[in-house]
Amino acid sequence: MSGPAKVYLLWHVHHQAEEDADARHFTHPDDFWSDEEAGDDVKQLGTYSSRERAQERIERARSLPGFADEPNCFYIEEAVIDEDHWTEGYVTECG
Repeated sequence: MSGPAKVYLLWHVHHQAEEDADARHFTHPDDFWSDEEAGDDVKQLGTYSSRERAQERIERARSLPGFADEPNCFYIEEAVIDEDHWTEGYVTECG
């Protein structure tokens, strides 16, 4: 019996420098955070059948304009196919 089918989503974040500070970058392979309100630009590069294929794409992307400026700000997200998220719904609160 095999486990659930998985895919690997590849993300890149171009981090915007914070006011009076340098831009923060990922320092660990499992880092993934962004502040889109502050100007971080998050891009999904693709969806892959294996972590290895996603890693191969990172190697190719690192030489491209923009990605070369932040060569360590890639993140591979493992996702299970046909898995529900946000099963409880949500409430929006206005300030």
